[in-house]
Amino acid sequence: MLITMSLLLAGVCGLLGALGAGTANASVPRALPERVVVIGVPGLEWSDLDPERTPNLWRLAGEGGSASMSTRAVPPPDRGITCPVAGWLTVSAGQRAGAPGAGCALPRTPEATSDGGASVPGWDELSAFNATTSYRPVLGQLGRLAAGAGLKVAAVGPGAALAAADASGKIAKYAANIEELGELSPYGLIVVEADDLARAWIGGGLTPDGVPVSMTAQTRREAVARADRVVGAVLDRLPPPRAAATAPATPPTPTSETTRAPGTAQTPEAGKTPGSGTTVLLGGLADTSIAPHLHVAIARGPSPGGEPYPRGYLTATSTRQDGLVANTDLTATAIDLLGLRAPNGVVGRAWQGQEPSGEPVAATVRKLADDDLASQVLREVRGPFFTVFVAVQILFYLLAAVAIRRGWGGSRALTAVQVVAVVSGAIAVSTFLAQLVPWWSLPAPMAAVIVTILGFACVITGVAFAGPWRTHPLGPLTVVAAITSMALLADVMTGSVLQVNAVTGYEPVTGGRFYGFSNIAFAVYSAGTILALAGTAQWLISRGRRGLALAVCVTYGGLAVFADGWPAWGADFGGVPAFLVGVAILVILLAGGRVSPVKLGLAGLAGVLLIGTIAVADWRRPADQRTHLGAFVQQVLDGEAWTVVGRKFGAMIGVTVGNWSLSLLTLVALAFLFLVLDRPSRWGASALGRAYALSPALRAGLIGALACALIGFLMNDSGIAIPAMALTVAVPLTLAASVRALALSPPSTPGRSSVPAASTAPPAP
Repeated sequence: MLITMSLLLAGVCGLLGALGAGTANASVPRALPERVVVIGVPGLEWSDLDPERTPNLWRLAGEGGSASMSTRAVPPPDRGITCPVAGWLTVSAGQRAGAPGAGCALPRTPEATSDGGASVPGWDELSAFNATTSYRPVLGQLGRLAAGAGLKVAAVGPGAALAAADASGKIAKYAANIEELGELSPYGLIVVEADDLARAWIGGGLTPDGVPVSMTAQTRREAVARADRVVGAVLDRLPPPRAAATAPATPPTPTSETTRAPGTAQTPEAGKTPGSGTTVLLGGLADTSIAPHLHVAIARGPSPGGEPYPRGYLTATSTRQDGLVANTDLTATAIDLLGLRAPNGVVGRAWQGQEPSGEPVAATVRKLADDDLASQVLREVRGPFFTVFVAVQILFYLLAAVAIRRGWGGSRALTAVQVVAVVSGAIAVSTFLAQLVPWWSLPAPMAAVIVTILGFACVITGVAFAGPWRTHPLGPLTVVAAITSMALLADVMTGSVLQVNAVTGYEPVTGGRFYGFSNIAFAVYSAGTILALAGTAQWLISRGRRGLALAVCVTYGGLAVFADGWPAWGADFGGVPAFLVGVAILVILLAGGRVSPVKLGLAGLAGVLLIGTIAVADWRRPADQRTHLGAFVQQVLDGEAWTVVGRKFGAMIGVTVGNWSLSLLTLVALAFLFLVLDRPSRWGASALGRAYALSPALRAGLIGALACALIGFLMNDSGIAIPAMALTVAVPLTLAASVRALALSPPSTPGRSSVPAASTAPPAP
């Protein structure tokens, strides 16, 4: 039944993809800017902006769209930061790039060429190094496309030369500063470097470990002020908009990738017309500290849609988050503004404006600075939080084992174990609900996040014990699992905001994922869904409604799997086959069938077909609207699939081997489940066996959840984190059900033997 439903869903996805492909490519004429100016200020953060110290940056933020920029590139060995050279090369390639060496260095000054241009020293070495990385960036994409379209390209500063160089490392026009460049009107693409922060950081000396010494607050303020003056000089020299733009009578034939050159004798790409004005794109590009940060992104002037960027927040389809973009999006935006098609190697998406905002510039700056603060606090508390989390879980399992196996504490201990188990089972979803409270801004963030999470877990536990369902073994389990499933489902349907900067979610600073289900969220969501369906099915089956129970499991289970994979919601590739197998096991066992290798294989095949169809449907959309699902299809077509798979497999092994705490938690949880709950105790028969006897659907749900976690572990790059978090939901809730089953069942241990009664027969003669 479930497999048939999956195939039908796959057919629907294919039909939607075909229909979308037929309409999404329709073009509407739109005006483009005369030129694009990219200003890179490596290290610039939103907390650096001030109306008095940085008037030009403040004015720019007030005249266009603003966002935090995730600046991820290929980092130096054993460091998680983006160096200035790597940041500029990422703009050049539109893909994460880096430079050889163990530390951060300033870009080298370009060498003048005989034709009046310049060349980047060491370009071949940079290209060779990046060809060996897992991202395989192609350096020079931005400069090659612009020059190939007939645009005049200029670079101001060594870092800008890295971004504006063509595939051979050449720049047609290079200047050390904006004054030296002269008149700006002839140029279609101008890249400017304001490297004051980077110079202050790297030039401040090194620690014994070879890391640049952190800047003092005063040094940083002075460097930001100098960078602001550079930005002001660029803005002051921008030519006024032309009154009108005219196209030449006989344009040259465009190539497949270069179809427009604003302000030159080129023909715009279909649906695009030359416009007026200059678009300024400013980005923080790189880190200037030992810790990664979110950085400044501002866009002013005509957008790729033709209309000016409105005052407010920027976004991009690569992040789907208001006020958040990526550094690779800067390259895609510049290419789109130039009227050119981005090649497949450019992975970013163009910046988009949102609805005009009426809030003051100060409020926008404060909000974006707070986003970076949240990411920094998360980086500091995540490790200690998981240490505490794992330690408390293991300690609880040990105490619960004593109460169950030895019978210490009697029935009161069992009651306490049940309540604490329900709280423990609610912790996972509470780590996401905690994002509803700005805990990161409180004076003691570590204590704040723990208290906030415990607060939500206690509220959920209160609901679990509030109604008549509390007396049933699966009552509290069903309530907690249902809240877990529905809360995360609602989250991905509304933008995944609860997962951003959550201790178990994804952090924008790392740039691994910005929307949909993270792997940990998937583990929590899938385990909660399967257990909630098991509890609901038990309630219906006990009332003689087995058919309805199966229908509910198929319907909601199918929706949950579909939501996990659908690009607009979960956008999860590896989770769909695992999730579908877990739901299929649940349905098969509830229907009274047996789980065989053939049935499991068919369920897994249906999951692969479903996510494959969803991915192809996503791929059939325009390139700038695809998620990573469609991008993976393109990588398969380009022969890059094994590179991606190899990178994901390496990450899975690294997480599993390197995260000993979650590995230990997984082993302890499984040992507790099978060596404590599933074995006879002082209370008689095994606690888990009694729960199965009173609520047979629990067995189906638990097996389905465990199978889903195991397959998810094998198919996702988060490795051991998936079964660890799934067991964090499943084992405590199963423990609560088992303890309640012990309380409802009479003891099965034999009582003490009585003294044999004396014989009433007369004595023998």
